[in-house]
Amino acid sequence: MSWKAIDRRTSAVPADAPPVLSEAVKAKIRSFLPRYETKRAALLPALHVVQDALGHVGPQAVREIAELLELPPSAVLDTMSFYTHFWDHPKGRKVVVVCRSLSCDLLGGQTLLKAVKDELGIDEHGTTPDGRYSLLAEECLAACDGGPCMLINENLHTRVRPEDVKRLLADPENDRISAERSDLFDAPREETTV
Repeated sequence: MSWKAIDRRTSAVPADAPPVLSEAVKAKIRSFLPRYETKRAALLPALHVVQDALGHVGPQAVREIAELLELPPSAVLDTMSFYTHFWDHPKGRKVVVVCRSLSCDLLGGQTLLKAVKDELGIDEHGTTPDGRYSLLAEECLAACDGGPCMLINENLHTRVRPEDVKRLLADPENDRISAERSDLFDAPREETTV
């Protein structure tokens, strides 16, 4: 096996790359700054806003976030790589997250994860060819009393059996949540004129 060599002296983003963050997204990020003592503290909300707006946080977005928060791009990447829910490449319209905590594992979590992989035909951090689904496994979804569990976008499904997977994934409403959602971290919606 050989390791892929990366030339760290050259940027992954061409110097003349066009900006990817809209002024509305930048304004939303700036709106967080008064809440914190340092600009760095606004990094997590900024990553959420950008991912919500673009679907992922690519190299150019990393550069722009870093400039906006006066951080080195490596600090943005360090934070992104710590959390599994930030994507550096395009993800599916719906993200399936299967819990792999001890509680879920004891109740069949590994079998559930395998059933989801088999049904979607992808592995973890993969995306289906049609762009409909991406798959993750996370350590805990905080629903230990309902294991094994999984999320489809923000909708929690509990006590999921492998035989439920096909039906759940085929349901077009599988990611619908009934609770009102805060718009605190949502990307701003662009104004449209009619």
